[in-house]
Amino acid sequence: MAQAATVYTFATELADVDRGVYETLSVRMARHASETPGFMLTRLLAYCLEYAEGIAFTEGVAAGDEPAVLVRDLTGRITAWIEVGMPDAERVHRGSRHASRVAIYTHRSVPHVLAQLDGRRVFRAGHIPVFAFGEGFVDEAAERLDRRAAVAVSVTERQLYLDVDGHTFATEIAEHHFG
Repeated sequence: MAQAATVYTFATELADVDRGVYETLSVRMARHASETPGFMLTRLLAYCLEYAEGIAFTEGVAAGDEPAVLVRDLTGRITAWIEVGMPDAERVHRGSRHASRVAIYTHRSVPHVLAQLDGRRVFRAGHIPVFAFGEGFVDEAAERLDRRAAVAVSVTERQLYLDVDGHTFATEIAEHHFG
């Protein structure tokens, strides 16, 4: 019998100075039984850092052919395809053919992620950023996540400040490329 997903609710304050995005969000996420806390937090951060009208979570690790996060315009067309973790090159290729923007956010080893993608057939590979957080950042912050939490995400000059129920974490958002 398959285990049910656990729903998390985050009262989220987003202040992305770099993009001029300031929002108060109630973010509900389903965490699949096989999903690590680090992967879930990376999905949440990707959602916040890519926040735009039409953004939505997919089914996460259970999504199959979809990325972790999608952005659709008012017609339903996919405008952004956001992968998390260590995505397969074929999925990134498919996303790049469907959306004008593709990005990858990872909490994994950047050299391993890049090695898995480098040299593989990926449409517009040189234009796809791979964003990574400082070592230990995601794991430390993920330990503080409860099913209901107050979260503040602030970004200025690619420096990320994350507050989870009064516990503050900071890291640089490093951008890498492959192809």
